Amino acid sequence: MTDEPKADIESEAGFYTRLPVFDSFSRLTDPGIYTPLPDDWVLGLTDVVRSTSAIEAGRYKQVNTVAASVIAAISNALGSHDFPFVFGGDGAAFALPASRADLARETLAGVAAWARDEFHLELRAALVSVSEIRSQGHDVRVARFAPSPDVAYAMFSGGGLAHAERQMKAGAYGVPPAAPGTIPNLLGLSCRFDEIKSQRGVILSLIVLPAAKADASAFDALIARVLAAAEGQSERPVPAGGPVLSSPFRGVVLEAKGFGRPRLRSSLKLVAQRLGAFLLFRLGRPVGGFDPARYLDQLVRNTDFRKFDDGLRMTLDCTPALVDSLGHMLAQAEMEGIARYGMHRQDSALMTCFVPSPTRSDHIHFVDGAMGGYAMAARALKLTALMHLVGYPIIDRV
Repeated sequence: MTDEPKADIESEAGFYTRLPVFDSFSRLTDPGIYTPLPDDWVLGLTDVVRSTSAIEAGRYKQVNTVAASVIAAISNALGSHDFPFVFGGDGAAFALPASRADLARETLAGVAAWARDEFHLELRAALVSVSEIRSQGHDVRVARFAPSPDVAYAMFSGGGLAHAERQMKAGAYGVPPAAPGTIPNLLGLSCRFDEIKSQRGVILSLIVLPAAKADASAFDALIARVLAAAEGQSERPVPAGGPVLSSPFRGVVLEAKGFGRPRLRSSLKLVAQRLGAFLLFRLGRPVGGFDPARYLDQLVRNTDFRKFDDGLRMTLDCTPALVDSLGHMLAQAEMEGIARYGMHRQDSALMTCFVPSPTRSDHIHFVDGAMGGYAMAARALKLTALMHLVGYPIIDRV
């Protein structure tokens, strides 16, 4: 199943790879850039259960790694990452043709088992057809956003992905974990950089979702105002020149968990690889087909720090004044029934990388806040919904 020719995979997934690519993030609310997913595709979703508690216990790196692992595992099983996916900090989602449903189910089960066995984290997983989502009154549309010429990330609209996530958390479409000891192929998944300190004062994790009965045009206008306010007062959280590379021995245990047990030989090989990479970056000189300076430039441009999956999610390096301004803007929009939002401040960001080959330019990098990020922003959003429900006054959530 997983060793079919790459050409066959690309042919079946040609719907997605043939979609036009847009490179201006401000167009994300333009309905013209989105195309409905075919009815016979499936959506895969994951979510780390009780992720907030794990993050509060200092396990945010483990949560991010587990969240990104399903994307790496699916990519490795396919031999390509030309399929729609989105990383959400404590979970992820993807879409595949129906002919890959068995692969998706097997991979979801394997990743859930690995998260349980290696991290003692419960990874909720689900698989549902697009036709099933549409039968419940929701749509799933997708677009391709290119932050650089080398990679494209999926954007989702139509409400279907958010609906599927709610259904998953309610117990629907569940994929149980595989047997103990199951190890998915996580080659290329790593986190070899130090936390990235804010240059402007705050690393802001922001989630903005449409209110239940929001007017679509009003929500789109709000998103445009948020992006305009951030323009010039925020930056991507990864500085020019790239983040600081960690010690070759820091984080090696976390990365080695992808090898399963027994893994002594693999771990020793990993240490040697990390030490070699560390020396290459320190020297800064090209060796063979690898150029450290070019790689870091690509890393900065390829970073996935803003996305749209039925709502806006961004990790920004910004000023405290911008955070306050956005908070006031979004609080007003919430009172007007346009949007729901959550924000979380921290002083640094965290990067999780998927690098199938360091000599290729299409390596991908997920960024989240280093002290809870999207998961804590989502908790703020849920807290406010509860306060609305019981009639408490809204307080500052930043």
